[in-house]
Amino acid sequence: MDFLDTYEEWADAHVFFDTALIPGPACNPRDPLAEQTRAWERRLTEDTPNGGLLRSNALFDSLSGDRTLHLLHVTHALEQISEHGVLYPSGGCLVGSIYCAPLVATGSGFRMHNLGAYVLDKEAPAFVTKMGAPNRIPTPLIFEVQLPAQAYRGLAGVDYLRLGSIHLQIYSRLEYLLSKAERHRLRETVVSRTKNSTAFLALATAIAYEGARVLPESFLRLLDETTPRLPILGYVYFEALAEYLMLHSATPQTKQYAEVGEFNNWLYKEMLFVSFPHMAGKFDLAKFRPPPGDLDAFLARIDGSIDPAHAHAYLTDRISYLVAARLFTPGQIPRAWHHTRWEFDSLASQLGPLLGHLIHRELRTFGRYPDFYFYYDQHKALQAWNYWNHMDIVVPFNGTFPKGEVGINPAYPDLQYRVWRAEQDGAGRLHPAEELALTIAPRLVDIKYTLMRNNKWAEPATAASAV
Repeated sequence: MDFLDTYEEWADAHVFFDTALIPGPACNPRDPLAEQTRAWERRLTEDTPNGGLLRSNALFDSLSGDRTLHLLHVTHALEQISEHGVLYPSGGCLVGSIYCAPLVATGSGFRMHNLGAYVLDKEAPAFVTKMGAPNRIPTPLIFEVQLPAQAYRGLAGVDYLRLGSIHLQIYSRLEYLLSKAERHRLRETVVSRTKNSTAFLALATAIAYEGARVLPESFLRLLDETTPRLPILGYVYFEALAEYLMLHSATPQTKQYAEVGEFNNWLYKEMLFVSFPHMAGKFDLAKFRPPPGDLDAFLARIDGSIDPAHAHAYLTDRISYLVAARLFTPGQIPRAWHHTRWEFDSLASQLGPLLGHLIHRELRTFGRYPDFYFYYDQHKALQAWNYWNHMDIVVPFNGTFPKGEVGINPAYPDLQYRVWRAEQDGAGRLHPAEELALTIAPRLVDIKYTLMRNNKWAEPATAASAV
């Protein structure tokens, strides 16, 4: 499979914000979700308190503006990184990037994006405390990246929820790393997981395509019951709820961030690390399952300005749409569930992205495959780097929602950057303290070495990856 075979898949895995949110021609009649997609774009941008930030925000301004970008990267292992002189990218929502947050130059140091401030001041310290390593102090690094004249000035963000087809395609290339018996067992496992989840999938289908009305409490209860079988639903739920909070929050803090063009990232961070303290050090959105009966109290702890009833209805509609748009094969509407042929190849024609996500998740612990899993994600990163280089994308960003998560493409030819260890002043500003001779290498760090992924300390480590 060459680049031409994967180009369209990687293009479809990106959100082109500079065109997606602009009213365009009539909906594509071949896309059964086209009208719903356009309706959601209008609803998110025009019918929410903070929807204007989807069109215009500080992140977009920095990516499409100046040729010099300043980014924050947080590490807990500067000593090891400096010893080797190499910084490796991590996987996660940015596929294979140096995970960063924007910085804004002021007359008195660099102001952190509120995402970066949370990671540096709360998330990373909580991690090292939980791991019982008080001597491991999270260190901020300032990257200065020079964008060449040919760098892509559009707004193409990678959406990890759209990677299901790519996961399935990569597995089809690497499946012979497993034995025949292991391959058979893996196929049977994901088919069984899907077959036993048809009640939820059928309900989401009816809501997304037919406008079926159901009690949100019934939907959320069924979602909760199904998530252990379909772990990708934990990710979908997290993104839908994070999106809802950032778009609808009306707290003074949210308004303060909005004034400088930023969504309030503290909302979903607190949602994770306060309500799910076990996530610090063992980041796993497959286990994101707020108890349905406690959802109102859960929301009240995060943001008192949220209307729980409105949130319930929104999440029912939004999650149903995302299931249909991200987990079903494009163009397919699997309605007659009782006629489904429960065989892997047949199911892949209708639910290919779902199977891809399930396989990607299953392989982390499946048979001997954990020994090869690194190469699976490395293979995915190579494809992403190839696409980004073709597009001249130097600084990719998380396009699932423009929260503020950005990365540095480690494979970009002639990447020009400088890096400093930074110090934080009493006002929270960062200042370059020492320039470091670090090289960014286009090779993924093993998942177990990343800051928010594992409870063991190891060698070359990078900053937190959000997914």
